[in-house]
Amino acid sequence: MNGEQLSLFGEEFFPEETEARELREKILRYNRMYYESGSGSEISDLEYDMLVKRLETLEREYPELKTPDSPTQRVGGETIDSLPEVFHRVTMLSIKNEYEPGGVLKFASDVAKELPGERVDWVMELKIDGVAISLIYQNGLLTQGVTRGNGKKGNDVTHNVRTIPDIPLRLVQTDPRYPIPPELEIRGEVYMTNDGLARLNEIQREQGKELYANPRNAASGSILLKDPKICAKRPLRMFCHSVGDTETLPCRTHSEFLEAVASWGLIPTPDVRHYTDVRQAVKFCEENLESLFNYDFEADGFVLKVDDFEQRKRIGETPKFPKWLVALKFQKYEAVTKLLDIFVQVGKTGVITPVADLQPVELAGTTVSRSSLHNADEIHRKDIRVGDWVVVEKAGKIIPHIVRSEIHRRETELPEYVFPTTCSSCGTTLRQDEGGVYIRCPNLACPARWSEKLLYFGSRDAMEIKGLGDKLGQQLIDNGFVKSYADLYRLRSRKEEIVAQLHRVGNQLLENLFDAVDASKSRGLSRLLNALSIPHLGAETAELLALKFQTLKRLQNATLDDLSSVDGIGDIIAQSVYAFLQSPEGKTILDDLQSVGVKTDYVDEFGKLQVTETAPLAGQTVVVTGKLTRFTRDEIETQIKRLGGKTSSSVSQKTSFVVAGADAGSKLAHAQKRGIPVLSEEEFLERIRQPSDAKMEGAIKLPCEFGQDG
Repeated sequence: MNGEQLSLFGEEFFPEETEARELREKILRYNRMYYESGSGSEISDLEYDMLVKRLETLEREYPELKTPDSPTQRVGGETIDSLPEVFHRVTMLSIKNEYEPGGVLKFASDVAKELPGERVDWVMELKIDGVAISLIYQNGLLTQGVTRGNGKKGNDVTHNVRTIPDIPLRLVQTDPRYPIPPELEIRGEVYMTNDGLARLNEIQREQGKELYANPRNAASGSILLKDPKICAKRPLRMFCHSVGDTETLPCRTHSEFLEAVASWGLIPTPDVRHYTDVRQAVKFCEENLESLFNYDFEADGFVLKVDDFEQRKRIGETPKFPKWLVALKFQKYEAVTKLLDIFVQVGKTGVITPVADLQPVELAGTTVSRSSLHNADEIHRKDIRVGDWVVVEKAGKIIPHIVRSEIHRRETELPEYVFPTTCSSCGTTLRQDEGGVYIRCPNLACPARWSEKLLYFGSRDAMEIKGLGDKLGQQLIDNGFVKSYADLYRLRSRKEEIVAQLHRVGNQLLENLFDAVDASKSRGLSRLLNALSIPHLGAETAELLALKFQTLKRLQNATLDDLSSVDGIGDIIAQSVYAFLQSPEGKTILDDLQSVGVKTDYVDEFGKLQVTETAPLAGQTVVVTGKLTRFTRDEIETQIKRLGGKTSSSVSQKTSFVVAGADAGSKLAHAQKRGIPVLSEEEFLERIRQPSDAKMEGAIKLPCEFGQDG
């Protein structure tokens, strides 16, 4: 080496070697920040490029400094002649697909038969619509990337996977719980975002090349390229979702595996959820189908997996697919049409939602002419402009969404969409949420806001007033019968006026509405809070507040610190709720509702329960882990809630104690490390079997309900 040789404590080293090592570490750190943590980089693109160029120069002048995990190796090597086939060490099986919830419930029933009497924990992930890839790491270094192929063997695409920024060339251990195995096979999906596809197709058109129909085709075509330099220019990404062989893993469950993957520098599938009741998982899938459109990548359903690796082995597999996981997929329907215009709607919290006016197109048996564009940032990110040809998609034959704009089809330069600055309903100047994406009309008296708020007040998730639909609700507003929420409960006294003034509204229709209005008085504090359209407050967070404070009076007397200290209630929600409760408008609304007989005490999901502050678990947060013998998971979590406590899926400084059954894993270890009390099932029963049980209205008899001798 030509550099000046130095000596330190008798060991020889060279300044170029030290510089190269430091450059590799810096570039690796910036890559992790940018691609994995999502926090962005501390340096500009120019500064980053200068670091890479300097490292390239050093490696060119001193070839012996080049390492297999050097960031310079991402740019791609020489073009290869063919893609050799490689046998997988462990067969890459398919996933059994179900298209109806009933199929998933049947699958879960079959799993239960394989594990009689055992509790099953479930992990639910997004089903990414990409290209399945297997990554081989030896002693932490990426040595091979292989496509799924036919499951038994696939194509060696190592030259291309090395160009994908999400895939580290070298794994780094950052968590002492998860050492990197000497031999490791990680599996996942290589994908391309919709935005990435739009930009790629624009380049393809300019070069006179064939366009890609969808992100999956683009990802598949890119990963099979023979020239890695071309692949390096394709915006490919990767999510990791499984492992080839679990024997070498320092993990007992899939949940721990996902933590390990993230700690090593890979990117696991996002927004993973955990369940003990598969019915709750299926319910979430059905209710959150639309959430799939919020991602810039393609997801065509959800995957449900047994969490425990040892249970998976006993459940086994068929020649085609494992018997411990299933996918609930939604058939996708796609069409291309023209965007004629963009107009806006005002929501119940004042949020201004842009809506696409489309050239009518047939999609999944219906004619689609409108689609939500969500917010201004979404329009900008997807570069959607009036006059564009756009891809409209439905999943499960429900609400259509615009996936992307076909930028390559623009024949002329189209102006960018300019979001309005005043409310279309009342003319008030619009405001953007501080630090947020939503733009709102701040006028609480805005007619459009009031109309949406009233309809939501009567919706199923709120006060559930059957019969208060769009047409009748709007007529009642337009004719001055409903100027406040409480006016709904005064309608019966104005029946004759309503019949006389409203179009096609008869006696029986009104009687049904009045009965539904009266029934809604007893929905309870949680439903009432959700019904009031308080900004940032939803059904789940309303339930947390109602469960914590039990009565409206206690909630109104709570300080801002009291609200923000509730587990699951962030500062933004706390500030919003506090502002509403303390405002003259909020006080007037609540006083008015109480004056017409609306109940404001907590009512739980079982219909009637008023937990007092003397309840055994009042104000306590409990984590349950391990295999239980005296309870099912649902039974013990229900019991905790009914005795004033709150359940949590993770151990934190807010955890009061942990109930641990057999084979408790990392949660037990975390609790012991933090010094958090750990109770057996018997000790838990002793804690809640107190004299205060008898004083509590609605308390259940523990020994009988859970099969214990009294």
